[in-house]
Amino acid sequence: MNAALKNDRFLRALRREPVDTTPIWVMRQAGRYLPEYRATRERAGSFMGLAQNPEFACEVTLQPLARFDLDAAILFSDILTIPDAMGLGLSFAQGEGPQFARTVRTAADVAQLTVPDMDGELRYVMDAVRLIRRELDGRVPLIGFSGSPWTLACYMVEGGGSRDFATLKAMCWDEPALVHRLLDVLARSVAAYLSAQAAAGAQALMIFDTWGGLLGPAPFREFSLHYMAQIVGELNTDTHARELPLILFSKGAGAHLAAMADTGCAALGVDWTTDLAAARRAVAGKVALQGNLDPAILRAAPEVIRREARTVLDSYGNHPGHVFNLGHGITPEVDPEHVRILVDEVHTYGRVLRGAPA
Repeated sequence: MNAALKNDRFLRALRREPVDTTPIWVMRQAGRYLPEYRATRERAGSFMGLAQNPEFACEVTLQPLARFDLDAAILFSDILTIPDAMGLGLSFAQGEGPQFARTVRTAADVAQLTVPDMDGELRYVMDAVRLIRRELDGRVPLIGFSGSPWTLACYMVEGGGSRDFATLKAMCWDEPALVHRLLDVLARSVAAYLSAQAAAGAQALMIFDTWGGLLGPAPFREFSLHYMAQIVGELNTDTHARELPLILFSKGAGAHLAAMADTGCAALGVDWTTDLAAARRAVAGKVALQGNLDPAILRAAPEVIRREARTVLDSYGNHPGHVFNLGHGITPEVDPEHVRILVDEVHTYGRVLRGAPA
């Protein structure tokens, strides 16, 4: 836990400090595109068996680092651990994504929800963080994460995945006070969850607002951004988390980057629909930016991957505060060799941008 970091360029970039080259990690870098991940999941018996076993979670967290020169590890877990710990009964059907045995749609449903016990129902997550930190031995920093309150609520109300999560959106119009009560208990839960991950050894934190982009401008501010800002405020005064950089990533919400930068977070994730140069102007140096290659490009030819990686890097330019990433998670069909090509190109061209030898 106390091992000195051998590679801190990811954390330096989040602090907008000079780095020798652009750091890179990849959302869902431990995942189904890796044959070793699929083998470990087979041994675990199910996704939940994998995610809730600290030894397996550690194993798959470290797998991409054995293949690629990545600048950060991210805890292997799921964004829906909090509602599962609230007793909603999370499961994953083959090819169908997450499903909850119980939904949250009434005042009585919301009244039953409490902030989970981080040393009880969610202890397996903290045990995984501690084990991963030990096994990393300072190689790269470890990122802890959670889903945003809005995104968690989407699944809890719908009972699983959806194209538009129209049930919750209708509740926002018909019963806004009820939705706010739900989002408040989720915000308090996310803050406690991320604080516990920080105490267990996470060195950076991230909130995934996967479905924030479904909301119009005013609803986004009311039902998504407000609660992410609440969490940032709590973590910035938290004993364990206040020194850790926090990244907010709201997919499809590029129009809100300036407002998100005002929350007090350290960095914003940017999806591929927003130009990084425009994003950098929008945040006016307040935060670092993370992103934003279209994940589909990893299925293209190697020369295309290299070219598009350089395009992203050129868009940001030789300015401090850039972490290279995909604009969303890597997909299962990607050839792992293409990830290696991307990582190597980002590091090589990142040095060129800084005037250093490639």
